[in-house]
Order: sequence, then C-alpha cells, then structure tokens
Amino acid sequence: MDEDFRKAALDYHRLPRPGKLAIEATKRMATQRDLGLAYSPGVAAPCEAIAADPDKARDYTARGNLVAVISNGTAVLGLGNIGPLASKPVMEGKAVLFKKFAGIDVFDIEVDAEDPDKFIEVVAALEPTFGGINLEDIKAPECFIIERKLRERMKIPVFHDDQHGTAIVCAAAVRNALLVQGKALKDVKLVTSGAGAAALACVDLLVSMGLPVENVTLTDIKGVVHAGRDPDMLDNMARYARHTDARTLSEVLAGADIFLGLSAPRVFKPEWLPLLAPNPLILAMANPEPEILPELVVAARPDAIMATGRSDYPNQVNNVLCFPFIFRGALDVGASEINEAMKVAAVEAIAELARAAASEVVASAYGGIAPMFGPQYIIPKPFDPRLILQIAPAVARAAMDSGVATRPIADFDLYRQELELFVYRSGQLMRPVFERARKATKASTIRVAYAEAEDERVLRAVQTVLDEGLAQPVLIGRREAIIAKATDMGLRLDFDNRVEILDPAADTALFAPLVDRYQGLVSRRGIPPLAAERRVTNRRTVSASMLLQAGHVDAALVGGSGDWWQHMTYVLPIIPKQENVDRIYALSALILDRGTLFFCDTHVNVDPTAEQVAEMTLLAAESVRRFGLTPKAALLSHSSFGASNSPTARKMRDALAIVREQAPELEVDGEMHADAALSQALRDRLVHDSALKGSANLLVMPTLDAANIALTLLSAATEGLLVGPVLLGMSRPLHVLTPSVTARGIVNITALAVNQAAAERAANG
Repeated sequence: MDEDFRKAALDYHRLPRPGKLAIEATKRMATQRDLGLAYSPGVAAPCEAIAADPDKARDYTARGNLVAVISNGTAVLGLGNIGPLASKPVMEGKAVLFKKFAGIDVFDIEVDAEDPDKFIEVVAALEPTFGGINLEDIKAPECFIIERKLRERMKIPVFHDDQHGTAIVCAAAVRNALLVQGKALKDVKLVTSGAGAAALACVDLLVSMGLPVENVTLTDIKGVVHAGRDPDMLDNMARYARHTDARTLSEVLAGADIFLGLSAPRVFKPEWLPLLAPNPLILAMANPEPEILPELVVAARPDAIMATGRSDYPNQVNNVLCFPFIFRGALDVGASEINEAMKVAAVEAIAELARAAASEVVASAYGGIAPMFGPQYIIPKPFDPRLILQIAPAVARAAMDSGVATRPIADFDLYRQELELFVYRSGQLMRPVFERARKATKASTIRVAYAEAEDERVLRAVQTVLDEGLAQPVLIGRREAIIAKATDMGLRLDFDNRVEILDPAADTALFAPLVDRYQGLVSRRGIPPLAAERRVTNRRTVSASMLLQAGHVDAALVGGSGDWWQHMTYVLPIIPKQENVDRIYALSALILDRGTLFFCDTHVNVDPTAEQVAEMTLLAAESVRRFGLTPKAALLSHSSFGASNSPTARKMRDALAIVREQAPELEVDGEMHADAALSQALRDRLVHDSALKGSANLLVMPTLDAANIALTLLSAATEGLLVGPVLLGMSRPLHVLTPSVTARGIVNITALAVNQAAAERAANG
C-alpha cells in the first residue's frame, strides 16, 4: 500500500477511539430496579432456568447470536506468522463484517498458542459462551487438525473461513462460469497452483458437487503433487496425488478448463495461456497480486473468464459473500455444525443471486453501475443486501434437512420477513402497507405513473414494484431512452405486457387532449396557451399529474430532482387539496433502531395556524394508522405544559384543544418539549394527568423550520431511514419525491400511493 493509504488506515483504526468494536448494552440501565433486574438479585431467575434447560441460554442470553472469531496469528492475510496480538486488527475487522452484513455479535479472541493441542483446549473450553466458532488465519497443516478435532468435541458450528469461505465463493464462481461457457462440472479438467488449506477446501467442495477426482491435478511450491512424492502426505492431499511423469505447472496445464490459483504472484506465465482449453476459467486469487493479471489474460485469451481476490477487478472471490450469512442461517436453527449440505446450499444460493438483476444498493456501492450476469459478473457483489435473504434461508433449510438443526424454523416465509427487516429497516413499517397494496393490485389493476422514468432510481424501483406485485407501472419519458437504460442496467422490465411507456412528445393522441385540459386549469394563473402546451410536453411532473387528473392512471409519483417546492407549484393547479381540508401537509417518517418517529409538517406550511396544526395532527394520525401503528401524538414546543405564553406555545395549546374536541379518542398531549414526548418518566414529573402514555410516535411541530430541522438533524445523527414525505390532504393519490430519495424509498411511496388509490376506488364504488 502507498504511504497515504497506510496513514489513512492507521488513522481509521486510531480515531476517534482506538479499534473497530465496542460493547453496547441492549437493556435499559437507568434505575435501581433496572440494576436489580440486570444483576443481583434478578439475574438468578435466568440462571436457574438455564441450569434446568441449557437450551434456554438462547432465550435469556446473547449466546444464540454470538460468534467467536479466533486466531493464533500464524497465517494472517499476506503477512504470515505475525502472532496473535498483531492479528487483532484483522479479527476486529472480521467481527465488524459479521455485524454489518448479518447482524451477528462477535468477540474476537487472539490465543497465544501455536501448539495445536493447546489451542484446541482453549477454544473447546469456550463453548458455553458462544453459538458458533469462526477460526481465522491459522496456518496449514495445523488448521486441518484443529478444525477436525474441535468439530468432534464441540456441539456448535466450527468453521475455518480461510478454507470453507473461500471454497464456497469459489465454487459459486465455477458454477456460474461453466454455465456461461456451456460446460458441465463432470467434464472439466482442473489444475491448481497451491495445495494449502484454501486450495484443498475448494477442490474438496467441487468434488462433492460432481467434479471427478481424476480430473484434478494439484501443484504447489514443490511442483506437481504426484503419487509417491511425499511419504507423509496428508490424506486430503494424497487423494489427489496422480500417477504422472509431469513435474511442473506448465506441464499439466494443457487442456485445463479451470486454473485455480491460491499461491503466489506471477506464477502463471502469460506464454502458458494458449495451453488452456477453449473458454477457460482462470481463478487467480493470490493477494495482493494474483498469479496472473487480468489484463494479460484479456489480451491473450479473450474467451476466458477471469476472477481474482481483488476488489479492483471484476469477479472478486471474497469470503464476506458467504461467512456472515452461513452463520446467520446456522445460528437461527441452532445448528450443531456446518456440514457439507449447508456449504453446497450456500454455493447454489450465491450462484443463483448473481444471475438475478442487481439491486440499487449494489449499483450505488459500485459507482452507479448495475452489474449484469455474464463473464464480467459471475459472483454477487459483497454489498448486495439480498445475500442474507438468499443464503441464510438456504443454509437453515439444509441444516434442517440434514438433521443438524436443534431449533427448526416452522415458517420460512416469516423467517424471510424477519431477515428482510435487517436488510431494509423500512420493512417493519412498510409490511402492512405492502400487503394491502399487493391485495389491492391483485383484485384490480392499479396504474401508477412515474414522472421521471429515465432516472435509474425510478427504473430500479419499478423492477421491485413488479417483482413485489405492487402496481402496474406507467413510465413517462422518451421510449428509446427508457428501454436503453433499462437494458444497460440489466433489468427485466417487460415493456410489451407489464410496463407501459408514455412519451408526452410522441404520444400526441393521448396528450393533445390533456393540453387543452391543462390550459383550462391554468389559463387564469398567468400561463398562456403556448406555455401550457410546452409544460405538458416538457415538464414530466405536469404530464404525470394530468394523466392522473384525467383518470388515465390511478396514482402518480413526481419529482425526485430539482427543487421540491417547484414540483408542488406544478401539481397544485392540477391536483388540488381535498374540499374538506384547509391545507395540504407533509408527513415524514424516520425509522430508527428504537422504532419509527413521524414528523409533521416537514415540507409545506411555513407557519401553520392553530387550526392548521390541529388539522395536520388529525390527518397525520390517520396516516399513521394506515401503517398499522396506533398514533401517539405530541404537539411540540419550546414550552412544556403552559411554562411559556409565547405565540408558538399558545398556538400549540390551542391546537391541542381543537384536536381533543374533534378526536377525543386520539392519544395526544402538548405543548411539550421533545424529550418529554419520548419519555413518560419525564412527562410524569411535569404533569400527572397526561393522556399520552409511553413514547410518542407522531411529533407535530409548530413551524416547518422546526419539523424539517428536527427530521434532517436526527436522520443525519442516527443514520435513520427516511420514508416520505407523504402528502396529506391531496384530492388524488400523488406524491412529490425529494432529490435524496432512493429506489427503495420510491418503492415505499408507491405502496402508499397504491393503498390510497385502492381506498379512493372503494369509496367511489
């Protein structure tokens, strides 16, 4: 690494506090009672329960979601035997990956023991603490002995990731590469460079999947692994020792379909490339420099598929693609081991995911480029959020089928939904909305117009909308541009049957009458006929709104770029407010680890009156109910319960009186500080008769400034997930997207709009 990167890495690990991990309490520790429950005397209750039934440890402790990442530092990355203490940054890094990608807690443990028997005794004694053991960076051949003996002694999964993680991702790459190249595993010839732990694990797994043993040739630093070469050869290497006169790598490459490199830089010479079979797969996984550079392969063998261990080349064989999710599935069924069936299930799940359309998160994490299955993309990207949804259930099911699951999953649909909550924090909030949208669309097609259909976020969202069965999309834009972009992104949009494209500039038969209609709406608003025609043709927000106004679609999503309020000014003459409301308001949700908070009004009304605050509270409460939640509203102020007589404090008090008169059943109180809204203990110290119980989930602000600042500040400080804004009081289902909206955010708003359209349709008979 260069000096700048080295310094950045040191600063990253040192600042603002040393290391990459911290322990965080998951339970409240605010009162003497809390202390008594957490420790003495309350802790005796779960201790007694676990003593009576050891399986209860999963219910009362963190053990069921706790993995040990353990090393003795004898084979750390490319650094060699640097010892256990120097390996600690790597183990902490592995722990962070477990947490980031699968929500698994980790203790990293560095053991000062190179002797295998001593190391085994230390690790085996830790079994009561953990739900699984991830062995890391232990040199061969000791790693084979350690893993085998620990698996024999322990009743929890023991997994040496350097072996099996590499093997699983490698096997997925082989599976897909052979599919692209039109070859079958049973027919190919494989040659390795390297015969260490990772290489042998790769070959063993491929053999278990159907690669004939006789089609494998191993080579290592001594040359070809042939029969009789080493009298004390390990059994897992000896099974591949061939009777051959060949002694060097170049002598055994002729006709090889797969080159598997897990050895050292530049050991594969460019002049050997012609020796390989047609359409070969080259897995050059030495780090930091592979056995042969991809650019040399491309120049000499354009028919080859290339994979490396590096992130700056296509097809990175990266263990993070599998180990977090294998453990997730294993822990969730209480597996006693990670067996061959579970590993093969992971292989197939990873391979299948690479063949599916890539997600928005993948595209954004890799420069906005959505990878497509093919020679340059045979393995999923590590940041693909679907990995956990694909791999963990497959591994869990394989554990159950192979008889090693102690807590089988009864409902896999529910299990996938629980995993989805981890992937999309909006899942819990949006699930009832999605379910109602699916039912509504299944009962009667609901058409949703997307004004900015040439935006990649919109197209990716539309793919999800179709996959989820939420609506029939109607895309507004240039037909050729939309189709070309969707094709480039690798999306599966069926423009002949399931997705309609409407081009305001080309589809004159449809839009010409809308021009006349629009002119009638805005002629007295300072917009002359020619300008009105240009707006319908060139302003997609106007185009989509007119389609909704004329009944050609059931809902519309506009905006997503430019000034949010400018889009509103285009919309309001076309889709006005409901007749029975005074104003339109904006409700935004922020999904946090502690739950969801709703904020109102975040975008529309700068300084609402008391009557308008009351109206927005009632409209927002109804919207919160549509999310499947019971609204608990707090009218916020700088004043708490009459402490100030300022205009804004009086406004919120007056609004409370109106709300209580119009909706006496609503759980609401105010005016109050924000901390009092979220803490009943604090609220009880201020007043004894608050109608609001527990923590408020609907925070109504006195001004737009207060609402927007609170929302965006809390969002940035907590990395909470935003949903909205949702427009309240509109006469038709239309929403204006913010410039920061993601594809997932567009999907969420689509589901809300579909629900509104379904309710509107039902109300109209």
